[in-house]
Amino acid sequence: MSTPAANSAPEPHAESRVHYLLSYTRSLLFTNLLIYFYTAVCGTVSLLGSVFDAKGRWQHACARTWSWLILKTGGIRVRVEGLEHVNPDATAIYCVNHQSAMDIPVLFVSLPVQFRFVAKRSLFNMPFVGWHLRRSGHIPVDRDRPREAMKSMKKVAQEIREGKSVLLFPEGHRSRNGQLLPFKAGSFYIAILSGVLIVPITINGTSRVLKPDTYHVRAGQTEMIVHPAISTAGLNVKDAEKLSDQVKAIIASRFAPAE
Repeated sequence: MSTPAANSAPEPHAESRVHYLLSYTRSLLFTNLLIYFYTAVCGTVSLLGSVFDAKGRWQHACARTWSWLILKTGGIRVRVEGLEHVNPDATAIYCVNHQSAMDIPVLFVSLPVQFRFVAKRSLFNMPFVGWHLRRSGHIPVDRDRPREAMKSMKKVAQEIREGKSVLLFPEGHRSRNGQLLPFKAGSFYIAILSGVLIVPITINGTSRVLKPDTYHVRAGQTEMIVHPAISTAGLNVKDAEKLSDQVKAIIASRFAPAE
Protein backbone atom coordinates (compact mmCIF):
# COMPACT_ATOMS: atom_id res chain seq x y z
CA MET A 1 0.00 0.00 0.00
CA SER A 2 1.27 3.47 -0.88
CA THR A 3 2.22 5.86 1.90
CA PRO A 4 0.67 9.36 2.12
CA ALA A 5 4.06 10.88 1.32
CA ALA A 6 4.31 8.87 -1.86
CA ASN A 7 0.77 9.82 -2.89
CA SER A 8 1.46 13.53 -2.38
CA ALA A 9 4.75 13.63 -4.33
CA PRO A 10 4.46 15.56 -7.61
CA GLU A 11 5.06 13.73 -10.84
CA PRO A 12 8.45 14.35 -12.51
CA HIS A 13 6.76 16.12 -15.40
CA ALA A 14 4.95 18.45 -12.99
CA GLU A 15 8.21 19.21 -11.18
CA SER A 16 9.99 20.08 -14.42
CA ARG A 17 7.06 22.24 -15.50
CA VAL A 18 7.11 24.19 -12.23
CA HIS A 19 10.89 24.63 -12.45
CA TYR A 20 10.55 25.90 -16.02
CA LEU A 21 7.86 28.44 -15.09
CA LEU A 22 9.85 29.71 -12.11
CA SER A 23 12.96 30.04 -14.27
CA TYR A 24 11.07 31.89 -17.01
CA THR A 25 9.46 34.23 -14.46
CA ARG A 26 12.84 35.05 -12.95
CA SER A 27 14.21 35.77 -16.41
CA LEU A 28 11.36 38.11 -17.31
CA LEU A 29 11.17 39.98 -13.99
CA PHE A 30 14.85 40.11 -13.07
CA THR A 31 17.43 39.10 -15.67
CA ASN A 32 15.84 40.76 -18.70
CA LEU A 33 15.13 44.01 -16.86
CA LEU A 34 18.77 44.19 -15.80
CA ILE A 35 19.91 43.46 -19.37
CA TYR A 36 17.78 46.38 -20.63
CA PHE A 37 19.28 48.55 -17.90
CA TYR A 38 22.85 47.49 -18.78
CA THR A 39 22.11 48.18 -22.46
CA ALA A 40 20.84 51.69 -21.79
CA VAL A 41 23.68 52.62 -19.42
CA CYS A 42 26.56 51.04 -21.35
CA GLY A 43 25.14 52.28 -24.65
CA THR A 44 24.95 55.85 -23.32
CA VAL A 45 28.46 55.71 -21.85
CA SER A 46 29.75 54.25 -25.12
CA LEU A 47 28.16 57.03 -27.16
CA LEU A 48 29.51 59.77 -24.89
CA GLY A 49 32.99 58.28 -24.96
CA SER A 50 32.96 57.97 -28.74
CA VAL A 51 33.30 61.76 -28.95
CA PHE A 52 36.86 61.40 -27.59
CA ASP A 53 37.86 58.06 -29.15
CA ALA A 54 37.69 57.78 -32.91
CA LYS A 55 39.38 54.33 -32.95
CA GLY A 56 36.62 52.51 -31.10
CA ARG A 57 38.68 51.23 -28.16
CA TRP A 58 36.41 52.90 -25.61
CA GLN A 59 33.29 51.55 -27.30
CA HIS A 60 34.75 48.05 -27.41
CA ALA A 61 35.55 48.24 -23.70
CA CYS A 62 31.95 49.31 -23.01
CA ALA A 63 30.67 46.37 -25.06
CA ARG A 64 32.89 43.97 -23.11
CA THR A 65 31.62 45.40 -19.80
CA TRP A 66 28.01 45.09 -21.01
CA SER A 67 28.65 41.50 -22.04
CA TRP A 68 30.37 40.57 -18.77
CA LEU A 69 27.43 41.95 -16.79
CA ILE A 70 24.95 39.93 -18.87
CA LEU A 71 26.88 36.69 -18.43
CA LYS A 72 27.31 37.20 -14.68
CA THR A 73 23.68 38.17 -14.15
CA GLY A 74 22.47 35.17 -16.15
CA GLY A 75 24.83 32.72 -14.44
CA ILE A 76 26.36 31.84 -17.82
CA ARG A 77 29.83 30.30 -17.78
CA VAL A 78 32.19 30.14 -20.77
CA ARG A 79 34.89 27.53 -21.35
CA VAL A 80 37.47 28.85 -23.82
CA GLU A 81 39.82 26.74 -25.91
CA GLY A 82 42.38 27.59 -28.60
CA LEU A 83 43.31 31.19 -27.79
CA GLU A 84 46.83 30.37 -28.96
CA HIS A 85 45.39 30.63 -32.49
CA VAL A 86 44.49 34.30 -31.96
CA ASN A 87 47.08 36.93 -32.89
CA PRO A 88 45.93 40.30 -31.51
CA ASP A 89 48.38 42.11 -33.76
CA ALA A 90 47.15 40.55 -37.03
CA THR A 91 44.11 41.63 -39.02
CA ALA A 92 41.77 38.67 -39.44
CA ILE A 93 38.22 37.60 -40.19
CA TYR A 94 36.62 35.56 -37.41
CA CYS A 95 33.93 33.20 -38.74
CA VAL A 96 31.54 31.94 -36.06
CA ASN A 97 28.45 29.73 -36.05
CA HIS A 98 25.34 31.53 -34.78
CA GLN A 99 23.02 29.78 -32.31
CA SER A 100 21.67 32.53 -30.09
CA ALA A 101 21.74 36.23 -29.25
CA MET A 102 23.94 35.15 -26.34
CA ASP A 103 26.75 34.43 -28.84
CA ILE A 104 27.55 38.15 -28.87
CA PRO A 105 28.27 38.58 -25.12
CA VAL A 106 30.26 35.33 -25.16
CA LEU A 107 32.43 36.60 -28.02
CA PHE A 108 32.98 40.07 -26.57
CA VAL A 109 34.10 38.66 -23.23
CA SER A 110 36.14 35.70 -24.51
CA LEU A 111 37.84 36.89 -27.71
CA PRO A 112 40.87 39.02 -26.70
CA VAL A 113 41.04 41.22 -29.81
CA GLN A 114 39.49 44.40 -31.13
CA PHE A 115 36.94 43.37 -33.75
CA ARG A 116 33.93 44.80 -35.53
CA PHE A 117 30.73 43.04 -36.49
CA VAL A 118 29.46 42.85 -40.04
CA ALA A 119 25.70 42.91 -39.45
CA LYS A 120 22.46 43.47 -41.30
CA ARG A 121 21.59 47.12 -41.74
CA SER A 122 18.30 46.92 -39.82
CA LEU A 123 20.20 46.40 -36.53
CA PHE A 124 21.76 49.83 -36.95
CA ASN A 125 18.32 51.45 -36.65
CA MET A 126 17.69 50.11 -33.12
CA PRO A 127 17.91 52.54 -30.17
CA PHE A 128 21.15 52.33 -28.16
CA VAL A 129 22.32 49.11 -29.84
CA GLY A 130 22.20 50.63 -33.32
CA TRP A 131 23.69 53.92 -32.16
CA HIS A 132 26.55 52.05 -30.52
CA LEU A 133 27.13 49.96 -33.64
CA ARG A 134 27.46 53.04 -35.82
CA ARG A 135 29.70 55.00 -33.45
CA SER A 136 31.89 51.93 -32.80
CA GLY A 137 32.75 51.34 -36.44
CA HIS A 138 30.72 48.17 -36.96
CA ILE A 139 29.82 47.65 -40.59
CA PRO A 140 26.26 47.43 -42.00
CA VAL A 141 25.51 45.28 -45.04
CA ASP A 142 22.50 45.02 -47.33
CA ARG A 143 21.41 41.42 -47.79
CA ASP A 144 18.13 41.75 -49.62
CA ARG A 145 19.28 43.78 -52.64
CA PRO A 146 22.00 41.98 -54.64
CA ARG A 147 23.56 45.10 -56.15
CA GLU A 148 23.76 46.87 -52.80
CA ALA A 149 25.01 43.68 -51.17
CA MET A 150 27.96 43.50 -53.55
CA LYS A 151 28.84 47.15 -52.86
CA SER A 152 28.64 46.42 -49.13
CA MET A 153 30.98 43.43 -49.44
CA LYS A 154 33.56 45.47 -51.34
CA LYS A 155 33.36 48.19 -48.68
CA VAL A 156 33.86 45.64 -45.91
CA ALA A 157 36.86 44.11 -47.72
CA GLN A 158 38.41 47.56 -48.08
CA GLU A 159 38.04 48.29 -44.37
CA ILE A 160 39.61 44.94 -43.52
CA ARG A 161 42.57 45.65 -45.81
CA GLU A 162 43.01 48.92 -43.92
CA GLY A 163 43.51 46.96 -40.69
CA LYS A 164 40.06 46.40 -39.20
CA SER A 165 39.46 42.83 -37.95
CA VAL A 166 35.84 41.75 -38.33
CA LEU A 167 33.57 39.02 -37.06
CA LEU A 168 31.14 37.30 -39.42
CA PHE A 169 28.28 34.86 -38.88
CA PRO A 170 28.40 33.00 -42.23
CA GLU A 171 25.02 31.33 -41.59
CA GLY A 172 23.51 34.79 -41.96
CA HIS A 173 21.16 34.49 -38.98
CA ARG A 174 20.58 32.43 -35.86
CA SER A 175 19.76 28.76 -36.22
CA ARG A 176 16.29 27.94 -34.89
CA ASN A 177 16.69 24.14 -34.93
CA GLY A 178 19.99 23.75 -33.11
CA GLN A 179 21.81 22.58 -36.25
CA LEU A 180 24.37 24.32 -38.42
CA LEU A 181 22.71 26.19 -41.28
CA PRO A 182 24.17 26.51 -44.80
CA PHE A 183 26.97 29.05 -44.99
CA LYS A 184 26.37 32.04 -47.27
CA ALA A 185 28.99 32.75 -49.92
CA GLY A 186 29.13 36.49 -49.18
CA SER A 187 31.30 36.01 -46.10
CA PHE A 188 33.91 34.21 -48.16
CA TYR A 189 33.83 36.70 -51.03
CA ILE A 190 34.74 39.28 -48.40
CA ALA A 191 37.54 37.09 -47.07
CA ILE A 192 39.02 36.50 -50.52
CA LEU A 193 38.72 40.16 -51.55
CA SER A 194 40.43 41.27 -48.35
CA GLY A 195 43.19 38.65 -48.53
CA VAL A 196 43.53 38.20 -44.75
CA LEU A 197 43.45 35.10 -42.54
CA ILE A 198 40.17 33.44 -41.59
CA VAL A 199 39.93 32.20 -38.00
CA PRO A 200 37.04 29.68 -37.58
CA ILE A 201 35.34 29.63 -34.17
CA THR A 202 32.84 27.10 -32.83
CA ILE A 203 30.38 28.17 -30.15
CA ASN A 204 28.34 25.61 -28.22
CA GLY A 205 25.66 25.86 -25.55
CA THR A 206 24.36 29.37 -26.17
CA SER A 207 21.00 28.19 -27.52
CA ARG A 208 20.44 26.34 -24.24
CA VAL A 209 21.03 29.43 -22.10
CA LEU A 210 18.97 31.64 -24.44
CA LYS A 211 16.76 29.87 -26.94
CA PRO A 212 16.18 31.92 -30.10
CA ASP A 213 12.98 33.98 -30.19
CA THR A 214 12.45 33.80 -26.42
CA TYR A 215 13.32 35.97 -23.43
CA HIS A 216 14.23 33.00 -21.25
CA VAL A 217 17.81 33.45 -20.03
CA ARG A 218 19.01 30.39 -18.12
CA ALA A 219 22.19 29.69 -16.21
CA GLY A 220 24.48 27.15 -17.83
CA GLN A 221 27.76 26.22 -19.47
CA THR A 222 28.82 27.44 -22.91
CA GLU A 223 32.08 27.08 -24.80
CA MET A 224 34.09 28.92 -27.43
CA ILE A 225 36.63 26.94 -29.47
CA VAL A 226 39.11 28.82 -31.66
CA HIS A 227 40.56 26.82 -34.56
CA PRO A 228 43.84 27.39 -36.44
CA ALA A 229 43.73 30.19 -39.01
CA ILE A 230 43.19 29.55 -42.73
CA SER A 231 45.09 31.52 -45.36
CA THR A 232 43.22 33.12 -48.26
CA ALA A 233 46.43 33.93 -50.17
CA GLY A 234 46.22 33.04 -53.86
CA LEU A 235 42.45 32.50 -53.86
CA ASN A 236 39.98 34.22 -56.19
CA VAL A 237 36.22 34.66 -55.95
CA LYS A 238 35.65 31.37 -57.79
CA ASP A 239 37.11 29.63 -54.73
CA ALA A 240 34.49 31.09 -52.36
CA GLU A 241 32.31 27.97 -52.26
CA LYS A 242 35.28 25.67 -51.63
CA LEU A 243 36.52 28.00 -48.87
CA SER A 244 33.02 28.06 -47.37
CA ASP A 245 32.93 24.24 -47.26
CA GLN A 246 36.37 24.14 -45.64
CA VAL A 247 35.47 26.60 -42.89
CA LYS A 248 32.12 24.93 -42.23
CA ALA A 249 33.79 21.52 -41.89
CA ILE A 250 36.23 22.91 -39.33
CA ILE A 251 33.49 24.58 -37.27
CA ALA A 252 31.32 21.45 -37.51
CA SER A 253 34.18 19.26 -36.26
CA ARG A 254 33.63 20.56 -32.70
CA PHE A 255 30.00 21.59 -32.97
CA ALA A 256 27.49 20.05 -30.55
CA PRO A 257 23.93 20.32 -31.95
CA ALA A 258 21.40 21.68 -29.46
CA GLU A 259 18.69 19.38 -28.21
